[in-house]
Amino acid sequence: MPKYIDIHSHLNSHEYDADREAVMERLALSDTQTIVIGTDYETSKWAVELAGQHENIYACIGVHPVDDPNIVFEKEKFEELVKHPKVVAVGECGIDLFRINKDEDFERQKRLFLEQIDFALGHDKPIMIHSRSAYVEVLEILEPLVQKHGPKLRGNSHFFTGTLEEAKRYWAIGFTTSFTGVITFARDYDEVIRNAPLGMIMSETDAPYVAPVPYRGKRNEPSYVSEVAKKIAEIRGESLEIIESALLKNAKRMFKIDLA
Repeated sequence: MPKYIDIHSHLNSHEYDADREAVMERLALSDTQTIVIGTDYETSKWAVELAGQHENIYACIGVHPVDDPNIVFEKEKFEELVKHPKVVAVGECGIDLFRINKDEDFERQKRLFLEQIDFALGHDKPIMIHSRSAYVEVLEILEPLVQKHGPKLRGNSHFFTGTLEEAKRYWAIGFTTSFTGVITFARDYDEVIRNAPLGMIMSETDAPYVAPVPYRGKRNEPSYVSEVAKKIAEIRGESLEIIESALLKNAKRMFKIDLA
């Protein structure tokens, strides 16, 4: 059983090209596992390859809503990738309205999101949600679909920065929320973390981005997820052992990962 799990990292980023093996070594030495996330077909394929090469890595395959507006979800190609036994989720997919007017791109993003939801349902996989300035819009898509499909439609809202009210709506439909190293230096999310049901929270790094204290300002990596777990325990006033156990249990349940 690993000690920690980082449910969202980008070890397939070119930022690791110079020293990826050293990063992998630190991952193993820290007794941590991670899910490497795809943002298009090529990075999804790379995530699957890394998962196949390393026991402590899993893969999530999908298309990011805004990384490249010209990319479509090529279902036939992803049908090949999803056959790999270490593919545990679909995404990161969702809605991103941070830098665009909703009227400009929402319908394209929504179609892309719905295609990946349908794909995930067809393969009994959870979805890894990317939502930026769009928590309500994502919920308005998910809530009626959960009523239709029940618990088969499940997933996690990654890098959650929404309000407690928004978080409660995700939890109510069975979706977890995950937190990054941002919580180690910003207090904006304490209320959500403090009030979250223990079974509905996850830990992640989103590496190579947003390194936690004491690594802030440096390139992030999955082995640093322990700092996120420590901060969650501190914010909630619970023992680190309880939080570590819950985070592993939650990931095992959501992604059907054998963490033995």
